Amino acid sequence: MTSIAVLGNGRVGGNLATALTRAGHEVTVADRTPGAAADAARTARIVINATPGAGSLDRLGALREELRGKILVDVSNATTDGPDGLPADLLHPGSSLAEQLQDALPETRVVKTLNTMLFPVMTAPATLTRTPTAFLSGDDPQAKQTVRELLTDLGWHKDWITDLGGIQTARATEAAILFVPHVIRSTGFTPFAISIAR
Repeated sequence: MTSIAVLGNGRVGGNLATALTRAGHEVTVADRTPGAAADAARTARIVINATPGAGSLDRLGALREELRGKILVDVSNATTDGPDGLPADLLHPGSSLAEQLQDALPETRVVKTLNTMLFPVMTAPATLTRTPTAFLSGDDPQAKQTVRELLTDLGWHKDWITDLGGIQTARATEAAILFVPHVIRSTGFTPFAISIAR
């Protein structure tokens, strides 16, 4: 059992919190109540960023002390929204939210994952008709191994998880969000994920 704080109580955060609790972890969900995120982060070993990506850097940057020495699992994508509310463009072209978070939180081990799929797939990868891929980006191998174990608790087979390397590789997976609005407009809001076929 691991103590986990989920920052963000929307569809993504709620889905992850429910699945991780079911897997036997001690999970706290922080809403937008003043001080809730700091309190949750302070007592957790692992913190999951499921806040809207456009505001994540400011929100988490304010938690530098609470996040010191922790693993921060970043599942968000930082984008501008189009007229229909779907992602339109990247907020950090030539970089990534994950890299910005790592720069702002040098004593926190940031791992990017689960950001290349619609949220239902994060906790039910086997429901897709084809094998999905979960990517890992991060500078700390031990932190990535811990996150890999969390993913297996969520139903990800070990051979469905691909370690891309350092945190800078997150700019590639974050760019995959640009597929999402076009796919949704074409086929509707049906769960899907980016997959590497071999």
